[in-house]
Amino acid sequence: MPVLNEERHLREAVRQVLAQAYDGPIEVVLAVGPSHDRTQEVADALAAEDPRVRVVPNPTGRTPNALNAAIGASTCDIVARVDGHAMLPGDYLKVAVETLERTGADNVGGIMAAEGITPFQKAVARAMTSKIGVGGARFHTGGEAGPADTVYLGVFRRSALERVGGYDEHFQRAQDWEMNHRIRETGGLVWFEPRMRVTYRPRPNVRALAKQYFHYGRWRRVVARTHAGTINMRYLAPPLAVLAMAAGLAVSPFFWPGLLIPGAYVAAILGGTVVTGRGLEPAALVRLPLVYATMHISWGWGFITSPPSLSKKPR
Repeated sequence: MPVLNEERHLREAVRQVLAQAYDGPIEVVLAVGPSHDRTQEVADALAAEDPRVRVVPNPTGRTPNALNAAIGASTCDIVARVDGHAMLPGDYLKVAVETLERTGADNVGGIMAAEGITPFQKAVARAMTSKIGVGGARFHTGGEAGPADTVYLGVFRRSALERVGGYDEHFQRAQDWEMNHRIRETGGLVWFEPRMRVTYRPRPNVRALAKQYFHYGRWRRVVARTHAGTINMRYLAPPLAVLAMAAGLAVSPFFWPGLLIPGAYVAAILGGTVVTGRGLEPAALVRLPLVYATMHISWGWGFITSPPSLSKKPR
């Protein structure tokens, strides 16, 4: 469990892991970064209370470094990645282990079930579970069990992690997708199991959402540069839309039909909101077009402006 500034959620997250309906032994390794709250104190207290909990340092504060540190300190043959604010269903590990055994997969995972509390979060949750918002990835939108490019979080065979060398610590974002790609490239199977449904709380405001999706787009392009052939139209749609709208606005003072391009995007977003926003409370529904536009434009701009220097491995 990579942990940074998780004072509010850490105790409950660990409790949910230790309370899993799983017959085998469970150990929880917390890789704690330099937090600005009482996360370290909470983690140390949890370790003092239960011998199944251990704490290891993650001085960088970065997620892939934390994951590798925790994996290195763990001892079991199956390794489950859990976030410090994840809310696991009670049978999560049981279903995961059964699925690993049944399918022979190296990694299994399920649905990132976005659920909001505020109207803005509810709008984000709806966007994150619709194809208009995030494309057709089953770990967002659901679907049938089966092989997948990537899954949410992940429950791995240790042998697979050792085979590919763990998480690539160069990737500040998209490290899950990148490692799952290496697992598949080395003959492993990544399996989507919809019964593994983990509740996820979306970002609370436009600024935080824009930052999140900007970095998603930026680092997804790094993955594309690192692993040839891993990009497709689903990933290219947001940057192409951003470029088309920018071009339309640029020529509109001289050629007014250029405004038709951003106008068509706005019309598509409003139409998509009508289709996907059914059942949302009015306060969330009116925020949904803004959420869609923030996700698309931020992801696209991050992809477009991703500097080639990010693709260089640090020495």
